[in-house]
Amino acid sequence: MNVSSVDYEVQILLGNGSGSGGDDGQSLEMLAAAQGAGGFPDNFTALLNESHLAVVSCYDDYPPNQLLVEFEFWISGVVMNIVALIGILGNIFSMVILSRPQMRSSINYLLIGLARCDTVLILTSVLIFGLCAIYPHTGYLYYYHYQIFPKISLVVYPLAMIAQTASVYLTLTVTLERYVAVCHPLRARALCTYGRARLYVVGILVFSILYNLPRFWEVQLISSAHPHTGLIIYCVKASDMRTDATYIKVYIHWLYMIFVYFLPFSLISFFNLMIYRQVRRANKERQRLSRSEKREIGLATMLICVVIVFLLCNLPAMMINIVEAFYSVIIEYMVKVSNLLVTINSSVNFFIYVIFGEKFKRIFLLLFCKPRGRQAADDGLIHDDSSFSNGDASNRNSGRFQRVGTTRSTSTKLSNCSMRTIRTTVRSTRAPSPGPIVYYPARETLPRLANPPTITRSSSMFPDWNHRENGTNGIMMASSGF
Repeated sequence: MNVSSVDYEVQILLGNGSGSGGDDGQSLEMLAAAQGAGGFPDNFTALLNESHLAVVSCYDDYPPNQLLVEFEFWISGVVMNIVALIGILGNIFSMVILSRPQMRSSINYLLIGLARCDTVLILTSVLIFGLCAIYPHTGYLYYYHYQIFPKISLVVYPLAMIAQTASVYLTLTVTLERYVAVCHPLRARALCTYGRARLYVVGILVFSILYNLPRFWEVQLISSAHPHTGLIIYCVKASDMRTDATYIKVYIHWLYMIFVYFLPFSLISFFNLMIYRQVRRANKERQRLSRSEKREIGLATMLICVVIVFLLCNLPAMMINIVEAFYSVIIEYMVKVSNLLVTINSSVNFFIYVIFGEKFKRIFLLLFCKPRGRQAADDGLIHDDSSFSNGDASNRNSGRFQRVGTTRSTSTKLSNCSMRTIRTTVRSTRAPSPGPIVYYPARETLPRLANPPTITRSSSMFPDWNHRENGTNGIMMASSGF
């Protein structure tokens, strides 16, 4: 069922619904007519006079537009909640898989941070929009709507804005990291490292919190008594600061559009255009690419899809803010749809990873779809076959490709004495590196080595392999694990 007719009649009488703004005198005349017709109890006029401001404060949430209430119920109360449940599970799977040791890399650490922010954004969307849309149409979740939601919204609303800002700038950082790795591979050795990725995430979180600090003072909690039953209910209303015209014009409209939409969207579009041009140029020479370079091309393509979904889902919200800022028009139906699209954007990255990331999909099937008895043996294969990551020193000295349960190995058949000599030479001749060194992944077969190789900072352990650091495609040799 819908909200009781008393609530809607109170709103109509007070002139709080769908832009109908009758004054107090007209409202009281309508109230008297309704009372004379037997529509309200005899003491309703006294109750209304005693708590007139309270009724205005907490009972103007529901417009008498039944179509809008039903539309919000299906969009936010049904579809958004279903999408949110799927999105939370997908982001949990993504965080578990990307945090595996064989997936350690700078880009994957950024994607883990993005999944965390998206999860927070989904949860806040459910608490603010999803659950609140159920009561006006069905009458269920009354206690949540009038008791729980108003109290938690003082924190949930600013947290949602912080998560949205962090998600936008983490997407920009992921795009920038791929731009450097694909278009400027030499600089990527110093910029695209695991340690720097942590700094980027921390810096984005600090900026998002500082930028959205005023959000904590935009809403206030109000308690009032129900005009009919006398029950105490709570609601949130805009504070005086939030209703200030200068604050709305400067912070809500201009700063929000510049720092959350115009600036990041422009940079994301530009860098992805550069990445797309480089990917097209590299695909023309795909047969000449090494395995590591092909992996980088696939990763760049996957992240381009992530960014395209991000732009498509956030553009309606940007257009709504522009229309509101310049024309003072709020399109209620589009607001509901844009909230749903933002939730969808935070929920679909897992499926993009599964579609485009072969290694991601392989680890997902291994962890969640295979019997536990086979996980230990299969995990060893995936770990040794994993490619090296920027800034990950734990895997730098690994140069073998092994399969569990077999004697196959890519190391040359040297005596124990010769092997010890090679290892001693490697340790003694390698100069300490001031920054991360990117090695090429091992191949299945290696040429016999007549003499032990000399390791320098700029050479790999096997210098006879395809070493095209400055090749025509310009793809960095480091793999990100996808």
